[in-house]
Amino acid sequence: MTQPIGRRERKKAQTRKALADAAWRLFAERGYDQVTVADVAEAADVSVTTLFKHFESKEALVFDRESTVEAGLVAAVRERGPGRSILDALRAHLARAPPLDPAVKQDLRRFTEVVSRTPALREYARRMWMRHEDALSRAIAEETGAAADDIAVQALARYALEAVALAEHHPDPQRALSVVFDLLERGWGKYGARPSSPGPG
Repeated sequence: MTQPIGRRERKKAQTRKALADAAWRLFAERGYDQVTVADVAEAADVSVTTLFKHFESKEALVFDRESTVEAGLVAAVRERGPGRSILDALRAHLARAPPLDPAVKQDLRRFTEVVSRTPALREYARRMWMRHEDALSRAIAEETGAAADDIAVQALARYALEAVALAEHHPDPQRALSVVFDLLERGWGKYGARPSSPGPG
């Protein structure tokens, strides 16, 4: 049975959300580089010390949902139904990822624009991406009994995550995701089997 969330935890969650919401509002209005952590703290009516209890850095304010993203990836692997493959579970989970979900396209577009314009955020996003890859790789290794440094496990985690980045720019993102996962599941076979073009002469 799920335990009810205590008052202290609720207050912490409310403060964290207030900080993230204030940060996004200010970043949208002024631009990321024109906003300080003191500005965000003031807008959320908390001290800078309190802000840093919830977020390790200014960059982290932008990526408030990343812990949820990572937890979802790991859960997709560990909590998949009986008889369901890891690839199938990841395919279904990533098909609902924000970059591929029309319901959140507008918010994602704004997020992407802010990140792409800001070198510090691009670097932070890269580090977050690698952290997700490591967490997903560990989960796959645990579920399959493979070694944590198994290159096949690491490759699967990386390519599964990269599938979203490829698919989101395609005219039909869901179809693109399906094509990438078909390749992961079945291999390059039919493409590799195509005859090469005849050479000159």
